Amino acid sequence: MKKAFLVVTALAMACNSSQKTVSEKAGDIVKPMVGPTEYAGTITEAELKEHLYTYASDEYEGRETGEPGQKKAIAYLKSEYEKMGIPPAQSNGDYFQNVPLEVKNLPTGTMTVNGKEFPIGENMLTFSKATGNVDELVFVGFGIEEGDYSDYKDVDVDGKWVLAKAGEPMGDDGNYLLSGSEEKSAWSNMSEAPGMRMELAKNKGAKGFIYYDEANFSRYKGYYDYMQNNDSGQMGLKSDGDDSWASLFINGVLAKEILTSIDTDNDPKTIAAKIVLDLTSENEEVSSENVVAVLKGSEKPNEYVVISSHLDHIGISANGEINNGADDDGSGTVALLEIAEAFKKAADEGNGPKRSVVFLHVTGEEKGLLGSQYYTDVEPIFPLSQTVANLNIDMIGRIDPKREGDRNYVYLIGSDKLSTELHELSEEINDKYMNIELDYTYNDENDPNRFYYRSDHYNFAKNNIPIIFYFNGTHDDYHRPGDTPDKINYDLLMNRTQLIFYTAWEVANRANKVIVDKATK
Repeated sequence: MKKAFLVVTALAMACNSSQKTVSEKAGDIVKPMVGPTEYAGTITEAELKEHLYTYASDEYEGRETGEPGQKKAIAYLKSEYEKMGIPPAQSNGDYFQNVPLEVKNLPTGTMTVNGKEFPIGENMLTFSKATGNVDELVFVGFGIEEGDYSDYKDVDVDGKWVLAKAGEPMGDDGNYLLSGSEEKSAWSNMSEAPGMRMELAKNKGAKGFIYYDEANFSRYKGYYDYMQNNDSGQMGLKSDGDDSWASLFINGVLAKEILTSIDTDNDPKTIAAKIVLDLTSENEEVSSENVVAVLKGSEKPNEYVVISSHLDHIGISANGEINNGADDDGSGTVALLEIAEAFKKAADEGNGPKRSVVFLHVTGEEKGLLGSQYYTDVEPIFPLSQTVANLNIDMIGRIDPKREGDRNYVYLIGSDKLSTELHELSEEINDKYMNIELDYTYNDENDPNRFYYRSDHYNFAKNNIPIIFYFNGTHDDYHRPGDTPDKINYDLLMNRTQLIFYTAWEVANRANKVIVDKATK
């Protein structure tokens, strides 16, 4: 899409299974290097099907995070890696990376502003408790800080509550200040903007955060209402014991009660509003685990290629029906097992990857990308600075009914977001080995589905690690009991899995790391 880099010539030198070249010479001993085709051939429909009919069976009860079915799933994965002889990634010898989680039950109570009471769920929403008096509220306009622009430059928010509104500043010429054009920045992206603002406010020392977004308030309320109607809380990473931080979403009615001119006023200032928060809730701890194995690199063991899929699904419906999750993400899980087996066979024959390959099965994806968030933001087993790329697999066993064209396709998302080189490498690898139609429909920045933000690769991407997300699209059985193993297209699952293996092989064995030329920070 933007300026391109040439893929290094190592790609063109890759050998197929019928060709052998001299790759090393020690004295009189010559070691032949076998190309990836021989090992890609170990990825078969039969083995994928065998794995999936077990992994997505009723016995696993839909693999809901923290539930008995999820424990059966991680036991299965551990057993398979032990059979393959691929060791755990953690230095303590455990395949299971504990991911401490908690369910934050919906709070109850009210927010009082200048003597007027606002019950939760109407003009105000929050998903965590918030209590006490707000004696000093600081309005920070759009709540943005980027480059030379900062809404915080003239205010001190340390230990205070912050109020910010959606949107971003524009110049007199009608262009947005941050981009210098008519193009909005990530600060206007519904998926990213609230989190970015909250993180910034918290880093500035703010005690709490109130966010005014009239355009999207109904969408936040829809999520709140669903949780309330289903008597479900919000699962997240367990806090470190400091539960004083809170965030609230408000609509225009409440926002104007706090600051009458908020729609037109962008200037940071201290507001004299008297606010009383009486929103209480109780949290419940949840035990869950990532499963992580690693095949150490032969030449560059301290550089890592992470291949990921999520091991969880949504469990059992209220009426007792099991959501087996064969496609979501049983297909990605079994694909990862087969890719691991192919790499292990290569290593056993002296053709192991030059870089280390990490096989990462994450928990809590369905609860908000929690397992991958824990791996990237809290406890990376291997340094993110040495992580070359993440190839993420989430739903690759079905066909999108809305799509027209060749059935032998896969959606690619994010391949060009951070690294032009990775994107072009991916294209060339496909042309060389598989000739699958690579469909970039959902890679569009304006895609309303926001798939780029909805699977585990995003936690790597936000840390400027190049990613590719492999996806077949949704279908009528998405998040329903009908997502069963008998509906998987095993020939397509095999083809897509082999493509990912070939791509991982190239990334792991090329001379240089892929270049990040579009860093987000």
